[in-house]
Formats: sequence, C-alpha cells, structure tokens
Amino acid sequence: MPRSYSSKQLLKGRYSEPGRIYLLTTVTELRSPIFKDFHIGRLVVDQLRQAHDEGIVNSLAWVVMPDHCHWLFELRDKTLSELMCRVKSRSSVTVNQAKQSSGRVWQKGYYDRALRRDDDLKAAARYIIKNPIRARLTTRIGDYPLWDACWM
Repeated sequence: MPRSYSSKQLLKGRYSEPGRIYLLTTVTELRSPIFKDFHIGRLVVDQLRQAHDEGIVNSLAWVVMPDHCHWLFELRDKTLSELMCRVKSRSSVTVNQAKQSSGRVWQKGYYDRALRRDDDLKAAARYIIKNPIRARLTTRIGDYPLWDACWM
C-alpha cells in the first residue's frame, strides 16, 4: 500500500472478524526511533501481552522495532479498531510517563492484512521476527530483546 494513503483510506473496507489471523503493522509518530530504548520498547511489549492475557487476541508473533511494531495474532474479543485504540492509547500513556513527556507516540492508522488459515503462519512469523536482522540491528534474532513467537 503506498505511503500516500491517508488514515481514512486505510479504514476503507476494513473488516474485523473474530477468529481471523491478522498481520498488523503500526508506526511511531514521524517514524521517531523511540523504541531504541529497551525500557521504552518493553512498555509496548507489556501492552501486547496484556491484550493476549485479557483474551482480546491470541498472539502468535511480534517484534517491536525502533520506529514500528509488527504483530501476528488471532483476533478474539474486540474489533481491530478497538484493539489498536486500546494498545496505542495505553502504550502512549506509559511511554509518556516514562519519558516525562507528552504528545503523540503513534501515527494515526495502521496496516492490517487478514491471513487465510492455509497461509503459512510460521513463514509470516519468521518474516516478522527477522525484521531486526534485515534492519541490521543484530545478526542473530536471539540477540534482539523485543520479539516473541509462540513457536519459540
């Protein structure tokens, strides 16, 4: 999807289906690399795990990169919009508290792709968790601290 799409265009045709697997990407405001700081990145991880623990999603894989986040999950209890509003707002509050700042942490909108059950979920998870290697942040995924996958 071209970067020139507005957040309203991103919502066009969006449909949330409980039980569906989604690959979601969301980006920080102005692509600011605020999650280079491990402790700040962990605040986002906490919100991803909380959504899983509360039964909103079944997390399959995720990685928090310095300026964005990829998340593979099965949607359960909420719509995509409700889930992302919750994760973004809660992580924004904790990030701003930790940084003793205020302001936007995330860009508006997000990209989502629904996967079919016959799609190779492990291949999608591998793609997600190899992001730090492709970005040359590490040479081994085990050395990058802000990722997880249910198969590992």
